[in-house]
Amino acid sequence: MHPSTSQTELNPVTPTSTFLHQLTRHSQQRNLKAGRAVHAQIIRAGASTCTKHANGLVNLYAKCGHLPKAHSIFSSIISKDVVSWNSLITGYSQHGGLSSSRTVMQLFQEMRSQDVLPNAYTLAGIFKAESSLGSCTVGRQAHALVVKMSSFGDIYVDTSMLGMYCKAGFVEDGLKVFAFMPERNTYTWSTMVSGFATRGRVDEAIKVFNLFLREKDEESDSDYVFTAVLSSLAATEYVGLGRQIHSLTVKNGLLVFVALSNALVTMYSKCESLNEACKMFDSSDDRNSITWSAMVTGYSQNGESLEAVKLFSRMFSAGIKPSEYTIVGVLNACSDICYVEEGKQLHSFLLKLGFENHLFATTALVDMYAKAGCLEDARKGFNCLQERDVALWTSIISGYVQNSDNEEAMILYCGMKSEGIIPNEPTMASVLKACSSLATLELGKQVHGHTIKHGFSLEVPIGSALSTMYSKCGSLEDGSLVFQRTPYKDVVSWNAMISGLSHNGRGDEALELFEEMLAVGTEPDDVTFVNVISACSHKGFVERGWSYFNNMSDQFGIVPKVDHYACMVDLLSRAGQLKEAKEFIESAGIDHGLCLWRILLSACKNHGSCELGAYAGEKLIALGSRESSTYVLLASIYTVLGRMRDVERVWGLMRANGVSKDVGCSWITLEKQCHTFVVGDTMHYRIEEIKDLVRLVSRPMMEEGFTTVLDSSHVEEGTQLVLS
Repeated sequence: MHPSTSQTELNPVTPTSTFLHQLTRHSQQRNLKAGRAVHAQIIRAGASTCTKHANGLVNLYAKCGHLPKAHSIFSSIISKDVVSWNSLITGYSQHGGLSSSRTVMQLFQEMRSQDVLPNAYTLAGIFKAESSLGSCTVGRQAHALVVKMSSFGDIYVDTSMLGMYCKAGFVEDGLKVFAFMPERNTYTWSTMVSGFATRGRVDEAIKVFNLFLREKDEESDSDYVFTAVLSSLAATEYVGLGRQIHSLTVKNGLLVFVALSNALVTMYSKCESLNEACKMFDSSDDRNSITWSAMVTGYSQNGESLEAVKLFSRMFSAGIKPSEYTIVGVLNACSDICYVEEGKQLHSFLLKLGFENHLFATTALVDMYAKAGCLEDARKGFNCLQERDVALWTSIISGYVQNSDNEEAMILYCGMKSEGIIPNEPTMASVLKACSSLATLELGKQVHGHTIKHGFSLEVPIGSALSTMYSKCGSLEDGSLVFQRTPYKDVVSWNAMISGLSHNGRGDEALELFEEMLAVGTEPDDVTFVNVISACSHKGFVERGWSYFNNMSDQFGIVPKVDHYACMVDLLSRAGQLKEAKEFIESAGIDHGLCLWRILLSACKNHGSCELGAYAGEKLIALGSRESSTYVLLASIYTVLGRMRDVERVWGLMRANGVSKDVGCSWITLEKQCHTFVVGDTMHYRIEEIKDLVRLVSRPMMEEGFTTVLDSSHVEEGTQLVLS
């Protein structure tokens, strides 16, 4: 402590006005250490009960981020005035976050219950806190007070109220406030433009911007408004408009503002004009971390993930400290190209920078780990945050769905609902996908009810997810009804319905729907042809399947992938054309790994073609198959052929390669209870009834020519299997 400071601040006879002056100065400078010294002086002087001193201390601790201490001093004030309430309300309001904003609402209710009349500062704090909550319940009450108190016309209050309505999505209410404001500043204009921009209402944002250009003063700061209108241009069709606004910024000499340069980089990136974004980035003389972040994110969002990682490396080498948004951009890039090790390095860097509790950064981290299949790491990141938003919940739920842990995804969704987090469309799409994979129709119907409750329409992605869910659960009528009511059917919607019909034995209708899809002008994609060829396979339409396979590339320019080759092998195999299937596999100009030989081996088992089955099985083992079914089927084929030495060799290879047999699992839902059955598990509470029923139906089945296995043992060495 400097000597002069010590002499001034520790003088026990310092007058009240000096205390207040010092507290105000230290609050403005966020100088907590010096402020605490003044606090000690006030206590020694016995002046801590003075309301003015207490207000100053509340203001000091609140502005320095020590809200619990500020709240404690506030609670000890005997005669609270409006300044007391304002100091604490403003502190919590400026701190932000859901918890602080909820505290502001509680304080306001307490203030009103004690008949303390709020002033402009109180109301501004209320409106700011409501903005963070995305709600207007208490804010509308405060709005009524503004009218009642004739406070309308205070630009500070009006602009805060406008921000509340716009951020909560009530743009029309915000527009009414905006229209009646007697005075507007650049922040007011930028708030109104941003209100329309964030709701995707670009035309209205442009209209307000044009009105601003006509009414603005020559000397007024325009950069905030220009930045706001540029943020609304986030699609390819707006790039021309973005160029015009770019020209205006040059004409008005606004490119000196780095925030505006950053907005231009972001605008060009979102409009998929990366070349112009790069030019803007390269021409910027005063790049900050936001500039680098905008370009990194631009590369990532435009599918240039490797370039995003390279640019981040350049940024790191240049000694530029990244913001949390830069980290988010490069984490998303690592997620897209499965750079797990690089992602882990970024995780360490994130911890070093102190961003571990930042919501956006943690959400990107969870998403990266989940997409890479590292669910344990993703869950740790998710668990480390106490305040979770819908984006974080969606990332972790989607991660479990993508990794086929659908039960856990549903448990998480229930947890999200219990915490009062309202899901968005991507959340519901992921949950519906989990229901599809679990084939739980009743649960799917409940989730459908949730989509209606939350006001989601049947447009993409909800409509297609619902069609898929109903189709996979075998309820084609409901799936068809959803499909018919979907207002705009994209290729995903058509694919969902075609797939549902195909997999539920209605291949003819699936192919008819495909022709209808072409007739209305919807361009098929690679998934469409997987579904169509699969439908041909189930119906035995070999020639038609060949036609669709050839038309993929000839007519639609779609290069066949492994899935399409697999469907063709399945088509030929089901039709009994096993030799043709073998020739097709060996002529395939694509790296298919084990997939195609596996299909052929299974088909040979079904058709009793032992020699060709042995050929396919040996191919799989030579390619390093780790699936137990390969060894089991090949051993059974050799058993039928009487080649017992080969049977022993196959079992030996299985042991040597460390391949274990997969445990079978099935489940069924009865009366809202899911019953799971695992091979060898005798713990089900009705196991004796199940065994009795199996014995009861076994004899009639055997009389009909079926082969049954009465125990849960796996196929062992020397066990003879029947291929027919």
